[in-house]
Amino acid sequence: MTTVTTLAQRTPPAPTGAAPAGSSPPAVLPSLPSLTGLRWMAALLVFGLHVNNFGYFGGTGGRLVNWGFGPGATGVSFFFVLSGFVLTWSARPHDRVLAFWRRRIARIYPVHLVSLVVAFVVAYMLLHQPRPTPKQALANALLLHAWWQPWWQTLNPVSWSLACEAFFYAAFPLLILLLRRLGARGSTALGALSVAAMLVLAWTDLHHWWSHSIYSFPAARLPEFVLGAVSARLVLLGRWRGPGMEASLALAVIGFFLVPQATHGGYPATVCTITGFALLIPAAAVADLHGLPSLWRRGWMVRLGELSFAFYMIHLLVLRAGTSLLGTKPRFGALGGVAVTAAAFAVSLALAWVLYEAVECPARRLLLRRRRPAAPPEPARREAPAPVRD
Repeated sequence: MTTVTTLAQRTPPAPTGAAPAGSSPPAVLPSLPSLTGLRWMAALLVFGLHVNNFGYFGGTGGRLVNWGFGPGATGVSFFFVLSGFVLTWSARPHDRVLAFWRRRIARIYPVHLVSLVVAFVVAYMLLHQPRPTPKQALANALLLHAWWQPWWQTLNPVSWSLACEAFFYAAFPLLILLLRRLGARGSTALGALSVAAMLVLAWTDLHHWWSHSIYSFPAARLPEFVLGAVSARLVLLGRWRGPGMEASLALAVIGFFLVPQATHGGYPATVCTITGFALLIPAAAVADLHGLPSLWRRGWMVRLGELSFAFYMIHLLVLRAGTSLLGTKPRFGALGGVAVTAAAFAVSLALAWVLYEAVECPARRLLLRRRRPAAPPEPARREAPAPVRD
C-alpha cells in the first residue's frame, strides 16, 4: 500500500529544499537528480513513438510497438510540466528578466542551431525529404514556426516544442511574480484553472472548433507549464499534498495506456496523462529532498537525463536519414526491427553525447561567462625622498 508523503509529514534532513508550511523558501535549494532521470524516460517515449511512425516493425512486432509507444507524444507534455517545475524551483529571488532569458537562450539555442544545420543537410541530401522555404527556415531558426500550423513540422520536426518553450520563457517572469504574490491557496487555484483550461481546450479540439489542431500551438500548451510551476511552488512552500512515487507512477502509466482508448491522440491525449505527470514530478522532487529511494536518481539515469535534450533534438533526423538505406516503413520482422531500432538508438545516443559535450556545455559556458571587471588603476607610487648627503 502506498502512503501519502508530504513535506508537512516528514522533516527532511538538512539542508532542506523546502520551507516549513507558511514560511518563505530558502535562497539556496538542493538539486533534484530524479527529475533529470525522469527527463530521459520522456525522451525515450518520444523515440519509441517515432520508431513506430517510421514502421520499423511489421506484424505482431508492429502491433506491440504501437501498443507500447503509440501514445509516446505525451512525453512532450511531460517535458512541458517538468519545465514549469524546474524553472520555478530554480528561480532566483532577485533575478533580472534579461539575465533569465540569457540563461534560457544559452540552454537551448546552441543545440537548436546545430540540429537546424543538420536538418538542412538531411533535407537537401535526401531527394524525398521536403525542403523548406526561406520564410519557413527563418521562422524555425527564430522558434516561431509553431505559431503557424502549416509550418510546425518543417526542418527538424521536434523543434516545434522549443517554440512552445520559448513562449513559456517569455511568460515566466510574469508567472513567477504572480505565484510569489498568490501564496499556497492562490497557487492551488491557479493550478485548478490550468486543468480546467486543458479540459476546455481538449473538448473544443475534439469537436473541431478550430480550423487546425491546437496540439502544437504554444498558447494552448501553456496550462501544462503553469501546472508544473504551481506544483513546484507548493513544494517550495511546504504545502504540497500528493501521493508518493509509486502511486504517482501508476497513475502516469494508466493515463499513458488510456490514450488510445479515450482519443486518437493530439491535444486531447494530454488530458489522459496530465494527472499522473503533475503528481509524479513533485513526488520525485520530494523523494530527493527526503532521501527516499528513487530509481531515477541512479547515476546512469541522471547521465542519460543530461543527454536527453540533445538526444531529443537529433534522433528524428537520424531516423529520417535512415530512410535512404531502409526505405519508407520497411516493416521488418521482430529480429530485424530490433536490430534496426538498436542501431538507430545507438547512433542517436552517440550523436547526442557529441552534441552535449562539444556544443551544449561549451556554448553554455561561453554564453554565460562573466566578464571580469577591469582592474582599478594602481595608485601612482610615491618615490621615497633621496637621502641627504653631506
